[in-house]
Amino acid sequence: MYSISELEQLSGVQTHTIRIWERRYKALTPMRSAGNTRFYDDHQLRKLLNIVSLSQSGLKISQVCALSEQEIDNLLKKEIDSTVSPDANCEFYISQLLGFGLAYNEREFDELISKCIADFGLPFAYKNVIYPLLVRLGLMWRRDNICPAQEHFLSNIIRQKIFAAINQIPLKSKTKSTWLLFLPEDEDHDIGLLFANYMLRSYGQKVIFLGGRVPFESLIDAMLHNRIDHMLLFLVRSRPVANANQYLNQLAEHFQQTKIYIAGNNKLIPELALKGNVSALQSIEAFEETIKTIKHGS
Repeated sequence: MYSISELEQLSGVQTHTIRIWERRYKALTPMRSAGNTRFYDDHQLRKLLNIVSLSQSGLKISQVCALSEQEIDNLLKKEIDSTVSPDANCEFYISQLLGFGLAYNEREFDELISKCIADFGLPFAYKNVIYPLLVRLGLMWRRDNICPAQEHFLSNIIRQKIFAAINQIPLKSKTKSTWLLFLPEDEDHDIGLLFANYMLRSYGQKVIFLGGRVPFESLIDAMLHNRIDHMLLFLVRSRPVANANQYLNQLAEHFQQTKIYIAGNNKLIPELALKGNVSALQSIEAFEETIKTIKHGS
């Protein structure tokens, strides 16, 4: 169950806007506690996330809220269909891995993803198979086609594979550039951050990997004990633009001598007002080009 403030944090829609949508468009039907406090279940959260997503695709809020659940489901199905890879070989891996994962078939999933990484390398596998698979999983959750346990099962095997690939890269004794990788304390989806860790190490960069849910005070401590040239964080979940700007401004203010990169939610990030030492990475290719430029310039 979620309070309306938790719904705001998870969806990026401000509390007063949620209330307006409820009154004006009947967008959500909250339940009430004995004390008349609003609370919401997973179904209501999915509905709100779908309203936000469809409105960002060009539909007006009034139009989206007037859609039936079946009509919304049909639009989501079209989104899922659009994730089908034009490369038949990649689509084979995506669909087969999805089937094995949803059936909790660890042996078959492990064997197939290992073959994919061995045949194509982790960078190609991540960009063309793993990332599209995760996108499709997210859309399926919004259609209520999967349960959280299935998503966690798939994600944890993928995380293990990226960790294994990282462990195969020898640590450099001397590096000229150091990166601090982390997620803010309200973020825990770290697969993208793990892949970034792999990419940086494969290009000979030093990485201090803090992982997910890192308090701001821990960033300050890490900076006190290390010379950090670059910071990379992912903003994955939806959140109010004002909240994201406030957090990034705080980073920019405290770490003025460090180049800060953000990646993740491609619907949120273009809406942000980035400071001079904060830059957005819009794609894996852009990230790789940034690493190459830094490596050749160091």
